[in-house]
Amino acid sequence: MTIQLKRASLALALSVLAGTSFAKDFSPAVIYDQAGKFDKSFNEAAFNGAERFKKEFKISYREGTIASEAQKEQLLRNLARKNADLIVSVGFSFTQAVETVAKEFPKVKFTIIDSVAKGPNVQSIVFKEQEGSFLVGMAAALASKSGKVGYIGGMDVPLIRAFGCGYVQGAKYANKKTEVIQNMTGTTPQAFNDPARGTELAKSQFDRGVDVVFAAAGGTGLGVLQAAKTAGKLSIGVDSNQNHLYPGFVLTSMVKRVDNAVYDTFKSAKDGSWKPEVKVMGLKEGGVDWALDANNRKLISADMEKKIGAAKKDIISGKLSVVDYRTNNSCPVK
Repeated sequence: MTIQLKRASLALALSVLAGTSFAKDFSPAVIYDQAGKFDKSFNEAAFNGAERFKKEFKISYREGTIASEAQKEQLLRNLARKNADLIVSVGFSFTQAVETVAKEFPKVKFTIIDSVAKGPNVQSIVFKEQEGSFLVGMAAALASKSGKVGYIGGMDVPLIRAFGCGYVQGAKYANKKTEVIQNMTGTTPQAFNDPARGTELAKSQFDRGVDVVFAAAGGTGLGVLQAAKTAGKLSIGVDSNQNHLYPGFVLTSMVKRVDNAVYDTFKSAKDGSWKPEVKVMGLKEGGVDWALDANNRKLISADMEKKIGAAKKDIISGKLSVVDYRTNNSCPVK
């Protein structure tokens, strides 16, 4: 009897060990666009979110960066074939690739940031960029001495127009006489990775009297920020908090919490609460904001902070509405 019990206990222990050995660990992945994970802007925010998850849960993740537009589907398939449980694609340009590959791997979860993609195993995360841009538009108008502020967008698509439209609304809200000069960098994804072009456009705007410029152009924006510092003008960063890049010359940054989006997506997929849905993140949801820290504290007066803070509260409460360019592909103010 004793021998039989020992054998049964041994068999049970081996069974448990075998189950443990063959249990699949959670395996998330993230794909960056051509600007790369160290663009100090959009992609780097996503990277920071993935790193935060890794540090907190001690779970590694796979990653990849496309070298060309043609590599999107290939990279998505490679990660799916390597048994990734969740693949996060960073950027609206992945939309078609995600929809195509998600159909081929129905058991894999796909999340796309900055666009809405279709599929029963696809989650889409989009932001109310116009709300955060409204606040930095106010900051620009309140800080401007010339009464002229600028906006430099990346690829000319509705998403980037939404940044500009929110910015104009905020500038006009703070001072209706403010003039806003706008330029787009290009019509292809390369428009987000051309600092030289950003520098060129910024200099052109400064020559026209602009003394504060907002760049919503990914890596291209780094050229804008540097040009502003060289010219003794003010710039406004985007996506990540870029105040620290040129302290004293970066007025503020329109922070887009892509880091939170990636972290929350990894976490929800791990704990089983992930859903194939469209998530919209604005000021109320902590998805966008403006940045105030030690690097720009001296540039933001108490009066400016009070006015911007009041507008932020009114947007969150619904008292103040900011028009989204994407609703009708038009902006109510110029």
